[in-house]
Amino acid sequence: MGKVKIYLSEIFKAFYKIFCQIIPTNNNMIIFIAFHGRGYLDNPKAIHRYISELPDFKNYSFIWPLKHKEDIKNAKVIKYLSLSYFYYMARSKYWISNCKLPQYIYKKNNQIYLQTWHGTPLKRLAHDIQLEEGASFYRSRMTADQMVHTYDVDVAKYTYMISPNHFSTEVFQSAFRINRERLIETGYPRNDILSNYTEKDKQDVLKKYGLPANKKIILYAPTWRDNQFNTSGYLFELKVDFKMWKEILGEDYIILYKPHYLIINKMKKDKVLEGFVYEINADAEISELYIISDILITDYSSVFFDYAILKRPIYFYMQDIAEYQHELRGFYLDIYKDLPGSIYETEKPMLEDIAEGVFDYKRLDKFNERFNYLEDGKGAKRVVDILFTDRGYDHETK
Repeated sequence: MGKVKIYLSEIFKAFYKIFCQIIPTNNNMIIFIAFHGRGYLDNPKAIHRYISELPDFKNYSFIWPLKHKEDIKNAKVIKYLSLSYFYYMARSKYWISNCKLPQYIYKKNNQIYLQTWHGTPLKRLAHDIQLEEGASFYRSRMTADQMVHTYDVDVAKYTYMISPNHFSTEVFQSAFRINRERLIETGYPRNDILSNYTEKDKQDVLKKYGLPANKKIILYAPTWRDNQFNTSGYLFELKVDFKMWKEILGEDYIILYKPHYLIINKMKKDKVLEGFVYEINADAEISELYIISDILITDYSSVFFDYAILKRPIYFYMQDIAEYQHELRGFYLDIYKDLPGSIYETEKPMLEDIAEGVFDYKRLDKFNERFNYLEDGKGAKRVVDILFTDRGYDHETK
């Protein structure tokens, strides 16, 4: 069965390459892809919102492939992986994506591919993941060579890749084996809102999610585990006692539980926690949750890099740190020295510190100096200036 699948894939790739060469490129067309069509999200969304308001782009067409129907201002929405998707990938001059594209997607030399990626990395990526010989990745069952090959195929097509800081520039060269000339240090466009939001923006988000305006909000945003999955996707065993959280934090707080977008299972409902814990859809735009939250609790997710821009307290609840650090992915940073907040392996001392307001802001300031020096609300502008005004750049795939 595997050989048949590979054979059919090769036939499709050959056919699609011919199809792409027949379809002429529209120089005024841009296609945006976020998390494989999961929604109108992240860096592609921020770039689209910025560029669609510029007079110089009034004659451009903006295409958004999505898995689920959604109305997007100033854009044509199509079905992800539909026939329209393949047509517009062949037709669009510019591709703006925050994730790997399918390996069979063919890029013509006159097309420009901007890979925005989706976070400053804490966990090791691609070529930097260290597996024992013969080991495979849990859910995909890919070997290390097979996994890095999927990245290599995609990276070979990049015209530019966004880097949010010098640290990421170094990591991306190692993890993705991309040459420095194609990495552009601009900060992340998705973070512009964290510098530019208004009080009305905050009130609109509170209203959208039906949240009280007189409570302190804690955003709990853990990541996925490579070794917790089923045939449908990744699972997450929620190892928190929200009843303890409620007892220690009291009536002044509410919790927003936002799982990683790869996590498919839901939290079990408990009437005792109604009005205290709000589960947010995994595909929700997390940046709007940042601006209404007073505190972030996370584990190994890269969300803390972005949230730190707001200069608000961040706590790390890592109950499985020994397993994660040594048996799963491993880290780029010394988590005990480099993170912008303290690590807790049990809940109670963390909750007591939150209730008492224990947090080291000097540590946060030092972290921002290293990682967020470009996050000034102008990331989208810098990206667009490079992508569309540098007309003399040799855009052919290197």
